[in-house]
Amino acid sequence: MYSINRNTKETRISLSLSYPGQHEGISIKLPCGFLAHMLELMAHRARLGLEIEASGDTHVDAHHLTEDVGIVLGLAMKDMISSENTPRVRYGWCLLPMDGSLARVALDLSGRGGFYWEGSFPADKCGDFDLELVPEFFRAFCRESRATMHAAILTADNSHHAAEAVFKGAGLALGMALAPTDVAPSTKGEWI
Repeated sequence: MYSINRNTKETRISLSLSYPGQHEGISIKLPCGFLAHMLELMAHRARLGLEIEASGDTHVDAHHLTEDVGIVLGLAMKDMISSENTPRVRYGWCLLPMDGSLARVALDLSGRGGFYWEGSFPADKCGDFDLELVPEFFRAFCRESRATMHAAILTADNSHHAAEAVFKGAGLALGMALAPTDVAPSTKGEWI
């Protein structure tokens, strides 16, 4: 288990991460139900053990909480990958349908963080969650984990399905990239 705590004037986050996470399970306690639901879907598809307990200034909105959870999850992911001497597949991708929505996610555990987003949601919000925070979460996660991710909403029948397709697709791509392999991740040697 890799654990990170982050306490600021805006948020308080305690997070533990493992892969594969069959024994640890998933426990997400956030004041933002939609974000908690999306994180559970992603962790399940990636086969991560994930425990998050977080609070924040959600009376303002969910921006700080969403970005900071992405930061902390990314830091834990970087720690996990860099401290284990397990060669990993490194790349993962997914084309994920969710009813009438379709998302494409491609991931490289490259050691060079970057997030590239295409597409839009039919509505601005799901419940009280601003959907512009979906790319904000992944931008923070990729920057801190040093992963490169391209995500696109190709078709969207509704905003919940579109967001779900992105998070599930990210989880499946991450699970693929984290899988152990006997092939070196690069011809250059270590990547992180």
